Amino acid sequence: MREPETGSARLLEVIGLFLKLGATAFGGPAAHIALMRDEVVRRRRWVDDQHFLDLLGATNLIPGPNSTEMAIHLGYVRAGWPGLIAAGVSFIAPAMVIVLALAWAYATYGTTPEADGLLYGIKPVVIAIVAQALWELGRKAVKGPLTAIVGAAALSLYLLGQNEIALLAVGGLVVMVIANRQRLGRAPVSAVAPLGLALGPLAAEPVNLAQLFWIFLKIGSVLYGSGYVLLAFLRADFVVRLGWLTDAQLIDAVSIGQVTPGPVFTTATFIGYLLGGVPGALLATLGIFLPSFVFVAISNPFISRLRNSPWTSALLDGVNVASLGLMAGVTFELGRAALVDPLTVAIALVTGIALVRFRVNATWLVLAGGVVGIVRMTVGWS
Repeated sequence: MREPETGSARLLEVIGLFLKLGATAFGGPAAHIALMRDEVVRRRRWVDDQHFLDLLGATNLIPGPNSTEMAIHLGYVRAGWPGLIAAGVSFIAPAMVIVLALAWAYATYGTTPEADGLLYGIKPVVIAIVAQALWELGRKAVKGPLTAIVGAAALSLYLLGQNEIALLAVGGLVVMVIANRQRLGRAPVSAVAPLGLALGPLAAEPVNLAQLFWIFLKIGSVLYGSGYVLLAFLRADFVVRLGWLTDAQLIDAVSIGQVTPGPVFTTATFIGYLLGGVPGALLATLGIFLPSFVFVAISNPFISRLRNSPWTSALLDGVNVASLGLMAGVTFELGRAALVDPLTVAIALVTGIALVRFRVNATWLVLAGGVVGIVRMTVGWS
């Protein structure tokens, strides 16, 4: 007869599972969540499908990386408060260590021909992956004329230099108010619309670790949607406002996030190392992931109410479609830095076809792009 499981046994089980997933889960948030379902519903039976879907719905109602928050939710369900912390840390830690090692290699050898060739081939693949994700997410997020208009407006205003956080807030509020206008009676919708904070480029400032931590804490506290939307926030802060990174360095950071397992948000680890060494990497990682633990802890007891609220549902629709507008804008801008000649354009097109027509795993495409870049550098293609 099997003995009852103790709290410590459950905690060790949580740690073991999410360390494994953090070290092996390639393919982005959707793939991570599919792997988690296979482990906790089908194989281990921690929860049933309905409970799993409830938790997944809750992750869409709070800011932060969905797959990491899903891990945190599942850890709490399995092992309580210790499981909440252990699951998140275990899922993040392997990816952080891998990215930290790659950041060191990039900082040490990043200007060598071999590294340049590798990134030359990876960058257009990443652009195609982001564009394909944008298309797939857009088909789900654009639910009618209202959300289409909000998404297009967010794209246009982002390209004109409007503040990305203001665009997310206004997008969510506009959709929430209009979708629930019958509940509001005659309350004017325009009361929430005129909010725009235009911020132009600033002169480069010295890197400050406290400011670095604060920026990533802010991003982790407000970022909705796919992890790819992170690009818009990173570019606005680190490239445009502070001048700490170039567009080329940013796309390199995203490329590293694509080729490694675990959360895409470990791009923060890479950027933190470039700007502040190991202390910068640790502070950036802590800053961007800390809000997820707080939001999951607060929201878990209210999941059923959040799912059924028409106000919360409409707010989420608006925020999601505004996020996609930001994502489209930054994809356009970074594409100009990655697609620099006919070969990079061809790599991006082939990647798009492989993703859409043949459903090839994104990780293999990133690796293939790197191989093409190295071969080009070796044989002297131009």
